[in-house]
Amino acid sequence: MPEHPETNHTGQKPHRSLLDRLAALVSPEPESRSELLNILHDAHSRRLIDAECLSMIQGVFQVNELAARDLMVPRSQIYTIDITRPIDEWLPEVIESGHSRFPAIMGDPDNVVGIILIKDMLAYFIEKEFDLQSIIRPVVFIPESKRANVLLRDFRANRNHMALVVDEYGSIAGLITIEDILEEIVGEIEDEYDDDDDESEIRIIKGGDNPAWRVSALMELSDFNEATGTSLDEESADTLGGYIANELGSLPHTGDTFDINDLHFLVLKADNSQLHYLMVEKRTPPSAQAEQISA
Repeated sequence: MPEHPETNHTGQKPHRSLLDRLAALVSPEPESRSELLNILHDAHSRRLIDAECLSMIQGVFQVNELAARDLMVPRSQIYTIDITRPIDEWLPEVIESGHSRFPAIMGDPDNVVGIILIKDMLAYFIEKEFDLQSIIRPVVFIPESKRANVLLRDFRANRNHMALVVDEYGSIAGLITIEDILEEIVGEIEDEYDDDDDESEIRIIKGGDNPAWRVSALMELSDFNEATGTSLDEESADTLGGYIANELGSLPHTGDTFDINDLHFLVLKADNSQLHYLMVEKRTPPSAQAEQISA
């Protein structure tokens, strides 16, 4: 005859204290995610786990509920490399941006042909003959609906750190990296390029006839004019970012380029409501170049 579930091999009931039995009655195992989270919050309130641990566990649950569309960088803020342009034109820009991986396109932003890792560009400075095509890595495309936890597993399994997100029509909708997912779990991951608060408002990138600077969009326009020797209208705005928005009539996005007078601008960092950092290059007007040549 089989033993009673509450008896051991001797036929006697296993010893359970009164507290054990009471705990089983008043504190059953959690039957849902919300009950489990309540238990974790209670554990935090009793200082069994700290706030950072609780936040990370909640982040894991959150990732399971998110899709690629919820975490991706939107298309308007993706910085791409157009490999139809000469390398010398875009290499200084991508180095200044601080990113390590870039989608490579051929003219059309939807014509993504691969991914370029900046570390692979080191050979460009060493080899006399450099084949850009040889360093372009395959690109991964995923649908907007792909679950973030599944994508994280794929990133780890395939040793891939970036994917392009496409909409239902096959057009590029955004870009997502393994860091975007991990930040949902552990919080913001900052590096030397994120520490904007410690950087000066303007930094020289290059000198010479066509000097360039990395500039905070919040820099006072009068200070910018003084530092660069320009004469932008200080009556129209207080800051460089405000002046640009007034001149363009809209807010540019990360990666946008445009010219104002003899200045060439590249937006290094921006969000939906504000410009943050720009690269500004002062270019000699064609008329001045002609005068220099004739002289």
